[in-house]
Amino acid sequence: MRSIEWQDGKVRMIDQRLLPATFEWVEFDHYRDVARAIRSMVIRGAPAIGAAGAFAMALAARESRAQDRDLLLADLREAAKVLCDARPTAVNLSWAVERLLRRAEAEASFSAISDALLDEAQALADEDVEINRRLGAHGATLIQEGATILHHCNTGALATVDYGTALGVIRAAHEQGKKIHVLLDETRPRLQGARLSAWELQQLGVPFTLIADNAAGHFMRIGQVDLVLVGADRVAANGDVANKIGTYKLAVVAQANGIPFYPCVPTSTVDLSLATGDEIPIEERDTEEVTDVVYRGMPIAPDGVQVANPAFDVTPHRYVTGIVTEHGIAYSPFEVSLRRMVEASRDG
Repeated sequence: MRSIEWQDGKVRMIDQRLLPATFEWVEFDHYRDVARAIRSMVIRGAPAIGAAGAFAMALAARESRAQDRDLLLADLREAAKVLCDARPTAVNLSWAVERLLRRAEAEASFSAISDALLDEAQALADEDVEINRRLGAHGATLIQEGATILHHCNTGALATVDYGTALGVIRAAHEQGKKIHVLLDETRPRLQGARLSAWELQQLGVPFTLIADNAAGHFMRIGQVDLVLVGADRVAANGDVANKIGTYKLAVVAQANGIPFYPCVPTSTVDLSLATGDEIPIEERDTEEVTDVVYRGMPIAPDGVQVANPAFDVTPHRYVTGIVTEHGIAYSPFEVSLRRMVEASRDG
């Protein structure tokens, strides 16, 4: 089942804010509404918001009142800016939007642009599913019979168009019949592990145990973790990885305990234009995500408390064992191996 699709002239997506209590589809027929859905995390996960951005560009072409090619391209450039601003860290969003913009600019005929953008958006979505399956197959080679995998955030079908990245690796190993177990970090403050990854693994029948974020180090120290698998929202050319907040400390503790740490990403998440992770913009989200949690009917924080809420952190490449992609597993030196993976994608 796809997390996002085009249906009858609208973009249809699962409202991930409501899971696991409620499964609900929502539809949008204006690109600015899709941008708001991305910003408010109706849809989230780097590959999924890339697909959302692509379909939103197709909507923008249909919404435009332009009567000639130049004016339509101007409207599409404005839409691209609005969409890219929705979430700045995940490079898949700007990658997808820019891909659609290039497709529009390549069309000489004004009348052909709208259909061309829908075709391109659909192709991007279909490619995402195939890419994730290939990535999963490569990553599954890392998982031994009886392994326990620590996973952070949500990287399954909900975070992609379908199948998943790090959870796609776990899914592939499970489908191969390997007896595995997953430790799921709850992933505060939005609890994507507890709400979304747990729900997905239940649907797949993969054995798992939900743990508090602060328990991960304990399980690594006592030898109950064989490897750590995470996703990523952007990977710099040197292998530095931006991912959901809390990833960095997992990588450090994993290395301290001799446990392999593998981000799992499509090559569209690799940003060769950034030399290091220090250049990756880190999204700061609303303070209410931290303060408006209720425990036993009471707020967890006093009124007026000062809050910092970065959505992501950067894990330096020295803590990264390897990076799983659809073209294989990249190892150090990442400047060489990641470029080779990206070039393989460009070559088709």
